[in-house]
Amino acid sequence: MNRREYMQGVAGLIGAAAISRYANAADGPVALPDAPMIAGPDPNTKTPTYKAPKGAVDSHCHIFGPQSLYPYVAKRSYTPPEAPLSKFRELHQKIGIERAVIVNPTVHGFDNRPVTDAIAQSNGNYRGLANVNDKMTDRELEDLARAGIKGCRFIFIARLKAKPDMTAFDRIMQRIKPLGWHVDLYLRAEELGEWQPRLRALPVDYVLDHMGLVNAAEGLEQPAFKALVAQLANDPKCHIKITGPERISRAGKPFHDAIPFARKLVETAPDRVIWGTDWPHPNVKIMPNDGDLVDMIPLYAPDPALQHKLLVENPERLFGFAKV
Repeated sequence: MNRREYMQGVAGLIGAAAISRYANAADGPVALPDAPMIAGPDPNTKTPTYKAPKGAVDSHCHIFGPQSLYPYVAKRSYTPPEAPLSKFRELHQKIGIERAVIVNPTVHGFDNRPVTDAIAQSNGNYRGLANVNDKMTDRELEDLARAGIKGCRFIFIARLKAKPDMTAFDRIMQRIKPLGWHVDLYLRAEELGEWQPRLRALPVDYVLDHMGLVNAAEGLEQPAFKALVAQLANDPKCHIKITGPERISRAGKPFHDAIPFARKLVETAPDRVIWGTDWPHPNVKIMPNDGDLVDMIPLYAPDPALQHKLLVENPERLFGFAKV
């Protein structure tokens, strides 16, 4: 064990003992009555046919645990199997992706160490999105920024039981602006109408997750998707993640009914779309294979120049990676 691993172990033990909101689950995931165990990722990742360009970024993925270092919070809506940094690295090596943006999941609460510790060991190849609240001091937010955090995420999906206080949300938006952060919003495209005043007033850029969770069965002309396209076209602060085809598909594997939606978004604002796996795919009805997801990239963006924007140029600009 090297010194870094030792210090991480000490930090994990202190955190587990001192922070009462974390579940004591050193022996493995503990599924609470209202936090059911969910499925883990497909362990047999395929080697994709598509070869991503040098410096490609997986712009939306997660790390879960290990709980011996990073316990899950006691109040959570689901319990995932551990998906630690070692498995995270194996996944990206298999699919040929060099860089990543780690999104801290709700099960880790406001303990952002799973992300910042991974960034510290990445030789500049990782960035992160943190979970924050208005009780954090300016110093704490600045420390996260120095650790490689480039934004924060807020969830507005009812089933995840995590809707934030909007007054606090507005205060946080003002506080993150000096850090150069953006905000990641997980909300449904069908709710964009009621969000318009707040989106117009945002002092920072924002990213919409998982193609707005539109229903692929309702087609490109559905009001929710047309609103999403209009938002991307008309607001230069807006960015969208071409992620989660398994979340919007209604046809099942290989999720090809999601392709026209992703392609339309790429065509609408090629400089403000980014791609990610969403590994290890928490709370999905049908588990994808990450190799298959990589092979969908040229179906989203047939032009190699567009692929380079989606995978390299756009995330470099948004997350502050070094240029390839």
